[in-house]
Amino acid sequence: MKKVLPVIITLVVLAVFAAALFFALRAESLPLEYRESIELMSAEYGVPPELVFAMVRNESRFDPNARSRVGAVGLMQLMPDTAEEISKKLGYEVYDLTDPGTNIRFGCYYLAYLYRNTGRNWRNAVAAYNCGIGKVNKWLSDPACSKDGELTTIPIDETRLYVEYVLRDAEKYKELLKEKSEE
Repeated sequence: MKKVLPVIITLVVLAVFAAALFFALRAESLPLEYRESIELMSAEYGVPPELVFAMVRNESRFDPNARSRVGAVGLMQLMPDTAEEISKKLGYEVYDLTDPGTNIRFGCYYLAYLYRNTGRNWRNAVAAYNCGIGKVNKWLSDPACSKDGELTTIPIDETRLYVEYVLRDAEKYKELLKEKSEE
């Protein structure tokens, strides 16, 4: 036991260090790919560009061909059924969700829709983007989950972490975009 304890302690310390390093590196990697499309579409639909960058980063890591295990496609990981509804509203007969411009346009349109329909609050809209507008509106009507029209508690761990990561990254992107505009 005396010989095993130092090994266990060393492994725990290494694991904590590795996790801290992973999250530090993850936080520092802020690509600005597709900047022109993101800035154009975010302006068109009234979505903060830093939020779109953060969502693309968290949804697809800027891979236009990304596909999730549940079938979401492209940079902003849109579900095909959602994209079909958006395409009708925007007048698209044919579209390709792996096309960055189309995916960003559809994603910004959808995010603006969620914003308008979840209390005009970006935190609520980001949560709805992840788990669905029905769940978010149910939580918004529950005083245990919301206050003054904003989610204070998100009962689903995946959604809570997603919102946390996206909003954290959006703040970092806001600073980065400000720095880039001053250059």
